[in-house]
Order: sequence, then C-alpha cells, then structure tokens
Amino acid sequence: MGNLFCLYQVDQSTVAIKESFGKFDDVLEPGCHCVPWIFGKQLAGQLTLRVQQLDVKCETKTKDNVFVNVVASIQYRALADKASDAFYKLSNTRSQIQAYVFDVIRAFVPKLNLDDTFEQKNEIAKAVEEELEKAMSAYGYEIVQTLIVDIEPDEHVKRAMNEINAAARMRMAATEKAEAEKILQIKRAEGEAESKYLSGLGIARQRQAIVDGLRDSVLGFSVNVPGTTAKDVMDMVLVTQYFDTMKEIGASSKSTAVFLPHGPGAVRDVASQIRDGLLQGSSAT
Repeated sequence: MGNLFCLYQVDQSTVAIKESFGKFDDVLEPGCHCVPWIFGKQLAGQLTLRVQQLDVKCETKTKDNVFVNVVASIQYRALADKASDAFYKLSNTRSQIQAYVFDVIRAFVPKLNLDDTFEQKNEIAKAVEEELEKAMSAYGYEIVQTLIVDIEPDEHVKRAMNEINAAARMRMAATEKAEAEKILQIKRAEGEAESKYLSGLGIARQRQAIVDGLRDSVLGFSVNVPGTTAKDVMDMVLVTQYFDTMKEIGASSKSTAVFLPHGPGAVRDVASQIRDGLLQGSSAT
C-alpha cells in the first residue's frame, strides 16, 4: 500500500536512504515521506542510529610467551549527518571493526608481560578505541565505548598462577602462625618466671616470719623464766612442734605412714636438724 501511494514510514532512531535513478539523493529522517517511484525515486535501505555492540575475541601472545584470549566489547553507532557514508562505504561494518581490533590488540599486548596485561587493561581499551575512532569516523561511524571485558590465559597457566598464589598465601599463613606461637611461648615463659619469683618471695617471707616468731618466743620465755638459756627454750619449742606434727599425722585418715626414729636421742637429733635448717633459712633471707 505504501508503494501504491508513494508513502513510506521511517521509524524512530532510524534513517532511510533515498535514491534517484540509482544515485544517492537524500537521507530521510523518522516520519512519513513521499517517494514517487514513478519519477525514479526509491528507498535503497534503512540505517539504524541505535548503539550496537560487537564482542571480539582475539588470541595473542604476551611478552613472556603466554598465549591469552582478549575479549573486547565495542559499542558503536552510525552518525545521522554521515548516514550516506555509513550506508555506502562499508559492506560489512562488523568485520571491519573486528579487523581493526585484532590489529591493535596483537600490536599492543606482545609488548607486555602477563601480569602487566591484566594491570594495563584500560590502556589496551584506550588504544583500541583511539584506532577505531580514527578509522571508522571516515565511514560515518562513531565509537561510543571500548571495553576489555576479559583476559583469559591458557588453562594450564591459570592453574599455575593459582598454585603460586596459594603457595604464597600458605607461606604467609605459616609465618604468621609461627610468629603467634613464638609470642605465646614468650608470654608463657614470662608468666612462669613471674610465678616462680613470687613463689620464692612468698617462701622467703614465710621462713622469715617463722624465724621472727621463734625469736620472739625464745626472748619472752627467757625473760619470764630466769635461769633458762635460749638453747633450752629452742629445744623445748622444737620438741613441742615435733609432737604436734606426730599428732596431726596420726589424726589424719588420708595420711600415709611415716616412720621416724623415736626416742630421747632421736628427738635431740631432730631438734638439732630443725634448728640448723631454720638458722640457715634465716641467714639466707
């Protein structure tokens, strides 16, 4: 029906190319247009002005001889003021863009090591975009955005990189664990040293208190009972403690059997040993 009445509709975000007897005549904007075919006018075709996307996967080699697949995403569109160039000058726009992407990536990536390739992804995208913009503008196309969406090395290389990363992290974890154990042992040793120091200090004070108490007892007894010497009082005190100890051992139901030589001579020997021990403890403190 449109051909019958010479009326044609051009959709939004689209332009139509009108020819006159096979020669370019005009670019029709969106809307309704009269194209009288009886006068040799016709529509050669339509051209979309929408942004299109082309994903290009390019295999190349890095400077350290690692093969990688670089995936570039190219977003482009035709320019309305250059619609005739975009329609007539290129027969296959996507193949042309792909060829330029291959050329730039295979010239740029071989200058970089594998790690640098990942780090300079934006620089690669910028180089591709600049080259495409310069080349495709002559054909009526604008490069909207260029993205390097993936850099994929060989599977064996990826596995090796993961193993290197895992080994480095395990080494770091082992170092941290060893450092923690070292600190724990140091703190434990410091705690034990402090505990032993305080224990020794307590024992020394206990012995000093015993010596002071015995000294006060001997002096008080000597004053209250004239004619007694300090030795006599000490012997009596030690014998009293001896019998108190024997009483406590016998009264306890859970005590083990202790065999001591018993008799007047034995008591005298025990008193001498206890006295010597107390005197040594007093001189040491």
